[in-house]
Amino acid sequence: MDLNDAFYFVQVVEKGGFSAAARTLGIPKSRLSRRVRQLEDDLGVRLLQRTSRVVTPTELGAEYFRHAQEALSRFDDAETAMRRKANNIEGTVTVSCSVGMAQFGLDQVLPRFLQENPGVSVVQRASNQMEDLIKGGIDVAIRGHLDTLPDSSLIQTRLAQVEWHLFCAPDYRKGQSLSDDPSALAGQPALVLGRPREMHQWLLSDISGQTASVPCHVRLASDDMTTLKRAAALSLGIVALPSYVCRHEVEDGTLVRLLPGWTAGQPQISLIMPSKRGLLPAFEAFLGHLKQELPAVLSA
Repeated sequence: MDLNDAFYFVQVVEKGGFSAAARTLGIPKSRLSRRVRQLEDDLGVRLLQRTSRVVTPTELGAEYFRHAQEALSRFDDAETAMRRKANNIEGTVTVSCSVGMAQFGLDQVLPRFLQENPGVSVVQRASNQMEDLIKGGIDVAIRGHLDTLPDSSLIQTRLAQVEWHLFCAPDYRKGQSLSDDPSALAGQPALVLGRPREMHQWLLSDISGQTASVPCHVRLASDDMTTLKRAAALSLGIVALPSYVCRHEVEDGTLVRLLPGWTAGQPQISLIMPSKRGLLPAFEAFLGHLKQELPAVLSA
């Protein structure tokens, strides 16, 4: 059964006839009559008594009219509610990111967004494991990557480029008498983010494009950047981390940068989302906030 036919029937009863209903709807009277007859055929009952002058509902037609009118009213309420949601900045946004991004990037960006948008709630899923966005019900993911992301149905937007540097404690640098030559770091104890390779190396490059591969001894491997920073501050070794992660420690002298002319990687940070179609204002506002605020946080 076509729900439009129920709508046409209700209009005929409310307007007191086919002619008045057809004028209100802006459709031919013949089409309206044909659709109501189709509804009667689908239901297997007569809904209207037709004379040359008057159209009135039958007993079953009057009962059907009450049910149909109530159902159509609920559809109107549902549509109104959706339009209200679509036109107001309110709702819930689910964002996936790494633990490091949550601790040292979004920790500054998310609170400001929530202050500016009191009708929006954010669910943050911080994990170093890639999660399926669609199966996980994730609206947007923030991911770092060195290589081009594989082509897929996901929407990918480049957000920023981040430099990784080598850091250690000031006393450690003095005690080891480290020079600005990458080869001087060979064999030094390393504090490594994630799982270490069997033969771990720092892969370095300078502004001229020159590269260096420096073997090191893994003293500590961890998924937590805070743990690695604290170990470095205690002179336990050298750590490679994003520059923005160690901003405060460098400013207060807890850590110093090694090899200032070299970087330990320059990954891209990208926003990844399932689709851009039908985005609610709350999600659009969240994306706009990320694009405006996060690059500045990551540029340190």
